[in-house]
Amino acid sequence: MTFVIGRGPESDGDAPAGRLGSYRARDGSSGAPLHVDFDGPHAALVVGKRGYGKSYTLGVLAEGLARTRGVAPVVVDPMGVFPTLARPADGEPVPAEVIDDPRIAATTLDPRSWCALLDLSPESGAGGLVWRAAREASTLAAMRGHVEAADAPSVDRRAAVNHLDLADSWGIFDPEGLSAADLAGGAVTVVDVSGIDAAPMNAVVRGIGEALYRARVNGTVARLPWYVIDEAHAFFGGVGEAALGTILTRGRAPGVSLVLATQRPSAVSAVAVSQSDLVVAHRLTSEADLDALEAARPTYMSNSLTERLPTSPGEAVVVDDATETVHAATVRRRDTPHGGDSPSAGDVDLDADGVADD
Repeated sequence: MTFVIGRGPESDGDAPAGRLGSYRARDGSSGAPLHVDFDGPHAALVVGKRGYGKSYTLGVLAEGLARTRGVAPVVVDPMGVFPTLARPADGEPVPAEVIDDPRIAATTLDPRSWCALLDLSPESGAGGLVWRAAREASTLAAMRGHVEAADAPSVDRRAAVNHLDLADSWGIFDPEGLSAADLAGGAVTVVDVSGIDAAPMNAVVRGIGEALYRARVNGTVARLPWYVIDEAHAFFGGVGEAALGTILTRGRAPGVSLVLATQRPSAVSAVAVSQSDLVVAHRLTSEADLDALEAARPTYMSNSLTERLPTSPGEAVVVDDATETVHAATVRRRDTPHGGDSPSAGDVDLDADGVADD
């Protein structure tokens, strides 16, 4: 018998799903196969302290999504651990594309997003200039020209230009940057943002999120996007948060799914925790993170969620709001290599003089 979390009893049994792992019996043995519903939109939260399987679980989900017809998975990779999805797989191939120099068009950010990105109040002189430039111009260079030509005090023009020059220095804005159509193919798209700083990384997350959401609202892409974010706490409190909040609260109607993974559930918004209809929880030990997770405990769960957390890597507690059930699970082995293992000093080869061999 196959169990599909995230899918109510009235759903089509032949609808797309991906293998997550197996149920875990009380004695620790593996039980029936456990799948995740990929047919409808979901908001999912994957949590766990370092080394207990959070990113591994994301890789398992990404493999399944890449093999599923009708969806468009996009993985934002702040740690550079998911390009391995493009390597040869055991069994069925995993279609994957890795973008290690992500660029977005200036138009993927609306005027409010531009002001937030540059830490400018829209009511300030410089902020007002940037707002109008973002509304009127379609490239960063044209925005700069719009500001320079504006009838405004020179101090405001100079401040606005300096902020736009800072954005230009990040190297992420390009008129031919990523569009929703680029990201809505059948393969999983890994957007590697590990080489860029926090502000431009947030800009990429916000730009991609807004592009996917708008494309589904406007009907310009057919596949249902799954936006998968590792280290999600890095985007709450930054400009990326607004796009994630929009998908969390309004993504179901246009069919946009969001999967957030974090070591620190206490650092993501309460909305991110409360709006998740699927929760996969690996081991946590921080009191603040345990409290944040406990706040998400559904009324149909009779005992404490934190008391049910596993203690071994690869094990998880799965909360499924669609069926109002809670399960102990073991995540399956990945079919592509896992890129999240930590390096070991003991693995470094040294010659007789203590010099590392290349």
